[in-house]
Amino acid sequence: MAYTKIHAITSTVNKAVDYICNPEKTDDSILISSYGCSPETAAYDFKFALSKTSQSDPNKAYHLIQSFFPGEVSYKEAHKIGIELADKLLEGKYSYIVSTHIDKGHVHNHIIFCAADNVNHNKYHDCKKTYYNIRRLSDDLCKEHELSVITPGEKRGKTYKEWQAGKSNSSWKETLKSDIDEAIKASATYEDCIALIRAKGYEVKGEDFGEKSHKFISFRPLDRERFVRGSVKSLGAEYTKERIKERIEEKALAKDKKRVPFPTRKKPLVKDYSKKNLIDTTEDKFAGSPGLKHWADIQNLKIAAASYSQAGSIAELEKQIAAKSTLAKTARQSLVETEHQLKDLGQVLKYAEQYKSNRIYHVRYQKSKDRDAYFRRHESELILHDGAENMLKRYGINPKTLDVEKLRSDYNALYSKKQALQATYKSAEKEAADLNRKLDNLNQYLARTPESQIVDKKPDKSAQSL
Repeated sequence: MAYTKIHAITSTVNKAVDYICNPEKTDDSILISSYGCSPETAAYDFKFALSKTSQSDPNKAYHLIQSFFPGEVSYKEAHKIGIELADKLLEGKYSYIVSTHIDKGHVHNHIIFCAADNVNHNKYHDCKKTYYNIRRLSDDLCKEHELSVITPGEKRGKTYKEWQAGKSNSSWKETLKSDIDEAIKASATYEDCIALIRAKGYEVKGEDFGEKSHKFISFRPLDRERFVRGSVKSLGAEYTKERIKERIEEKALAKDKKRVPFPTRKKPLVKDYSKKNLIDTTEDKFAGSPGLKHWADIQNLKIAAASYSQAGSIAELEKQIAAKSTLAKTARQSLVETEHQLKDLGQVLKYAEQYKSNRIYHVRYQKSKDRDAYFRRHESELILHDGAENMLKRYGINPKTLDVEKLRSDYNALYSKKQALQATYKSAEKEAADLNRKLDNLNQYLARTPESQIVDKKPDKSAQSL
């Protein structure tokens, strides 16, 4: 299980990098990795990338924290997961530093990445959609490493400590939300709901509506010193005073709809039974109810018939599963290889642009009569030039024959290939899962085991009929 949060850095990138790279927190700097920069020159590298973008927001970098459940993951594995998360999230476009801190009760990763990418010079857009993408990528990596995963919806704007407390039902905010939910269910009006919440032992303020009223409703249990706001940030979108009132009104409308004596008939939807799973009729409730058992048998017959009719035959279904599984596996392997190529090419492109932009400072430095004075004025540009030149040579590229536009074209083509492979992989995996479900339904319905294939075989023509 890993919990993630992210915030923007608008100044002092060097201080943030120094903090996450503290040797005392990172096992003497062993648990530090970087891409497209180094911890020592990250501020310079980020500044160069930011100078290329035309977007004017003040964010210079982003700081992403990934925390693991205590005792669930080793230091080395946690660091590996942090690098994998950075690679999947940033796709080889953004420079980053990953450090794993081991000085607290739980292992956690710090990822600082530049706000501007090195390829298209666009800035990272931090919003709910991108955060949920981080959450999904982190959960997928936890599953791959056989770690537990936070159930979607459990963590929304709470601290790590509160989330852990919520798991054992000891969070007072969870109790408050549960009491509000009960009050909404039991109340016919908003005023009745507030009165019922007060009756449960809570002090309530700011519940009124109007120009002079407070923006937020607030609640305080008798055993706590401070109020908590009914806001999106504190309790969630369902617990603002506006939403509480809406929920009560929606409940009343739903009751009114049920009282309509003659609702207009709609054309019944044709159910796709092949998308359902067989009902387990061995449960006790079916043994004690013949009517329920009869209904379940009919449903199972429809599910099995729909699965069989779409497949044509069990043998054909097995062939389709094998084909889709092979396609998914092949696309996955190609996708991983393409992601590695993108990462390397993205780094080369970044250093190529860095070298090209700062080359003039190196030339002027060589021709300068007072090199020390010139170095003091253009220290960052000269450091970036030398660093880029060394990295390009390490990749086996001659800096003097660089073609940045060709590198960019190659990168864009490779990125398009990656997107196509992702679509193919996801589609093949989904189709294989659907086909496997249909096969499982048929196998269960026909009491068919992998060894007994006789159900789907045609009778031998040479066999003698009795």
